Amino acid sequence: MAQYKFKRLLDPVLKRYAKFPVVALLGPRQSGKTTLAQLVFKKYTYLNLELPKFRSFAQTDPERFLREYENPYGLIIDEFQHAPELLSYIQVESDAKDRPGYFVLTGSQNFLMNEKISQSLAGRVGILTLLPFSLDELQKNKLLAKTSEEAIYKGFYPRLFSQNMKPDEFYPSYIHTYIERDVRQLVNIGNVNVFRTFMERCAGRIGSLVNIEELANSTGIDRKTVERWLSILEASYVIFFVRPFHKNFDKRLTKRHKLYFFDTGIACSLLGINSPKELSASVWRGPMFECLVMSDLYKQFTNLGRRPPLYFWRDQNGSIEIDSIVELGAKVFPLQIKASETIAPDHFFSSLKKWDELAGVAADHNIVIYGGKDIQSRSAGKVIGWQSCGSLIKKLAKE
Repeated sequence: MAQYKFKRLLDPVLKRYAKFPVVALLGPRQSGKTTLAQLVFKKYTYLNLELPKFRSFAQTDPERFLREYENPYGLIIDEFQHAPELLSYIQVESDAKDRPGYFVLTGSQNFLMNEKISQSLAGRVGILTLLPFSLDELQKNKLLAKTSEEAIYKGFYPRLFSQNMKPDEFYPSYIHTYIERDVRQLVNIGNVNVFRTFMERCAGRIGSLVNIEELANSTGIDRKTVERWLSILEASYVIFFVRPFHKNFDKRLTKRHKLYFFDTGIACSLLGINSPKELSASVWRGPMFECLVMSDLYKQFTNLGRRPPLYFWRDQNGSIEIDSIVELGAKVFPLQIKASETIAPDHFFSSLKKWDELAGVAADHNIVIYGGKDIQSRSAGKVIGWQSCGSLIKKLAKE
């Protein structure tokens, strides 16, 4: 088993989910799924379907495959999307034998597996997502960078920290492997260079409303291809979308989603940003800081085993925009994200004050996450430095 150097927040949640007959641990490649599964389930037999001998066996004779490796503890079946035929047999096994947590499935193709899981294992499977390190995880492991630019540029994949790899070494290889192997397993993308250009265009639109027509024109592909490729990037845990908040307060609202990358290091590599200093002076500093915060809010929910109830609010002409709306039951928390390292109350809280008027709520739920370090409570809301926002969701849930 691989040496495990870092504490992951999903560890206790994964242990709780072992009450299900089947546990599915999903997430991008190299986010630490295999290492975490092997750490939590030490006595389980590990089978990696990336290896041809296991993949072929599972595909051609799934029933015998499960019987061959049966043991008193359980099975970790890695990259199980290579043999979706297994799921029907796992269902039969789970129904026939009372063995909570016996099957632990990991994989890195979201839509493919969720589709198969919903068909075969409904009611029998607990699904969790492990993303690259969160800010809180880096903080707890004493790995968090001193500046937001350093954190954004380096990104959050565990190998960057466990093997002290440089971003300009890790990410080009990761992106190349992703295009050459994962994407081509999902769909015939035709020209790899065009797909790479499409990824770069997406990186250049972080935090922006998705405009299918504009993406199509700038990449030289049609609308259907854009929609299909966006789905592939989402399914492979490269990007995620944030939907507009559902309440309109008598305003005409945008219906388009916003686009973010799960990992800022990948986005920096795609944009040709080669250092924290270069990022600091670039036009991408603001959008990348917003991406840093939004992706971490997403991770905070998945590390709790929850779906992220994250939204944004924007009227149709853009005169009022709230970067993030966090909905926790009946409570709604509007967040603004500012890359500036200096607190500027008039600038930070202007849209939040308008939101409060429209929503008819007090300012005690208003939050600004900014590029500095201080934490302040003001009459218009709270100001939190980026290094201190890694456990924000847990704190809000207690209010």
